[in-house]
Amino acid sequence: MNEMNEKEQKEILNERYHLVMERIREIPGEQCLREDFRDYFDKMAEFAMLLDDTRSFLESGSLEKASLEELQERNRALYADIRPGHYGESYGNPAYAVRKLGEFGQELCWLYAELRGLTEYLYQGEVELVVAGLELLAEVYAAFTYEWSENRALPSTEDIRKTLYWYVSDYAEVRTETEVRQTVCPEGCLAADIIRNSDLNDVRYLYAYGKYVDENELETAKYLASLPEETIATMADTYTEGYRIGFEVTGKDLSKKKTVNIRYHIGFERMMRRALENFAKLGLKPVAGAVHVTGGIVNRQYEYDHKDDRALFWDRNYMNRRLEVLRTAFEKYREDARGYAGPAVVETFGEKDFEPVNKKEALKLSGEQNKLWVEFRSQNQAITREYIIEEERSFTIIAFPVPEVGPVFRELFDETIKLNTLDYMLYRNVQQKLIDALDTADYCEIRGCGDNRTDLKVSLWKLKNPEKETIFENCVADVNIPVGEVFTSPVLEGTNGILHVTKVFLNGLEYRNLAITFEDGMIKDYTCDNFASEEENRNFVKENILFRRETLPLGEFAIGTNTTAYVMARRLNVEAKLPILIAEKTGPHFAVGDTCYSHTEDVTVYNPDGKEIVAKENSRSALRNTRPEEAYFNCHTDITIPYDELGSLTAVQKDGSRIAIIENGRFVLPGTEPLNEAFENK
Repeated sequence: MNEMNEKEQKEILNERYHLVMERIREIPGEQCLREDFRDYFDKMAEFAMLLDDTRSFLESGSLEKASLEELQERNRALYADIRPGHYGESYGNPAYAVRKLGEFGQELCWLYAELRGLTEYLYQGEVELVVAGLELLAEVYAAFTYEWSENRALPSTEDIRKTLYWYVSDYAEVRTETEVRQTVCPEGCLAADIIRNSDLNDVRYLYAYGKYVDENELETAKYLASLPEETIATMADTYTEGYRIGFEVTGKDLSKKKTVNIRYHIGFERMMRRALENFAKLGLKPVAGAVHVTGGIVNRQYEYDHKDDRALFWDRNYMNRRLEVLRTAFEKYREDARGYAGPAVVETFGEKDFEPVNKKEALKLSGEQNKLWVEFRSQNQAITREYIIEEERSFTIIAFPVPEVGPVFRELFDETIKLNTLDYMLYRNVQQKLIDALDTADYCEIRGCGDNRTDLKVSLWKLKNPEKETIFENCVADVNIPVGEVFTSPVLEGTNGILHVTKVFLNGLEYRNLAITFEDGMIKDYTCDNFASEEENRNFVKENILFRRETLPLGEFAIGTNTTAYVMARRLNVEAKLPILIAEKTGPHFAVGDTCYSHTEDVTVYNPDGKEIVAKENSRSALRNTRPEEAYFNCHTDITIPYDELGSLTAVQKDGSRIAIIENGRFVLPGTEPLNEAFENK
């Protein structure tokens, strides 16, 4: 597209924008709508006018001039309707929408969420997607209006669904291209601009993203502003050095890469500024889309209520459309995609507990839609890997707490920095002792204690050349910070038994008495105690751990060695708040889904002792060259048994002799005694 065409396109978009806003402004007060729908469309029009006012606010440069109070007021207004105190009577709440709007409740609730989602596109400058959403509102409103006549019938729900369907289908190309462009192209990166050019001592910059800003974001930014530069440097350098080492230890050439995908939570900009300087020295420019920078969580129940909104339109034709436009987008940005080095992630933890409520009015995927979604995820990943070569990219991930964790925030933050910089060599050497013993085993036996009912046998890879080969990876602080685990891809055949944890948080959701039964390494049964009915419990596990599949393999078996993290969490009473990144290091853990070497099984990897890691696949991933659709599951969820729920972990050799690794929550293998010092010094 030449410069003239770009200019013409902008003019056309502006004309469309002004025309649709002119129509939307007329909605409040019009008398051509049935009474029971007036309130809904009035509120939708009011929100659209708030977006319009915000656009004028941004274009006039007022973002830089406004007071903190003005910015906070606007931010609250943009998200007011779904905040917990208002959500009971919000059209974004499917229960309320169905109660007030009857048979159209689900469709109009979906439209509500779609319109609300335009906020971030507005701040990102993605005008076409904003215009499209506003035009959809005007089109649906027109379907419900009539020239004053009691005989005029309402549209059918099928007609409204078709309107919504063609909207998502027609704009799939624009939306997908936007997502791909923001992920691999450094030009126009809003996040990088904010990090580099804002006065980070003035928290007003937090409102430049268009995301919800609450106390977590404000207090995090203030706390980081109070830290000495040396501490900020330690945080950022640990993060970026882990990224660099991830390429080095796997023999991947970082010099061929041009961009790094930064992912972080609002409030960490001071750390990220130092990180961008470090990445620049590595020859990397930052990329980040709207989905890569997280803001405050307005209402988790709102997010949970809308997690299956695609059920409104998800069918094979739309799925194929999405895959088609994904490939088109990657073709357009092929060179940028090849220069993509992978994500560098800063996670947060410590948010308040959340127990979701299942609402019958919320959209839910049907059985057929579930199958299509699983198929889509697999094909989506396959296309992405054609352009972003898995064997050439890497990642790193690090985590810090947020103020919502409570009065221990500052102490926990400082302790987390220490965790992230623990003695690399100490852990590497101790973990080698574990690996030396585990390499001689035929299988491992794991049993719980107290209320923990775990009784599991994990079959291990059989070494052909123990002098040069190893089963477990010695994982220290590179891509996966902090230090503290050895892990392997278990042999599925012969892996049997039950994995149980009394309480665990996975991807922000709590599970009580989660129990998973394995037969030959595949999930045979599962349940939890979150809900009153067994059906709800099973559905909860299936949706959020099995990702709607009928079964998954045990993709990873690991022994976490970071007893320091465990003791810290217990002392500060935050063990339930730890992210899986840290929690997986505080006991043995088991991942359901793909192995840690998914799609890189054929890349040669060595431990620090020079031995090649050979246990990188299982009988499912071994199908990758003959039946690739059956080889991968595109998910990986770690489930940790904490030390205090662990009765024993034993390596059992082929002749039946046993090597005790952990007994009653303590390491007993000779050479691993330093790991118990944290328990003694608590």
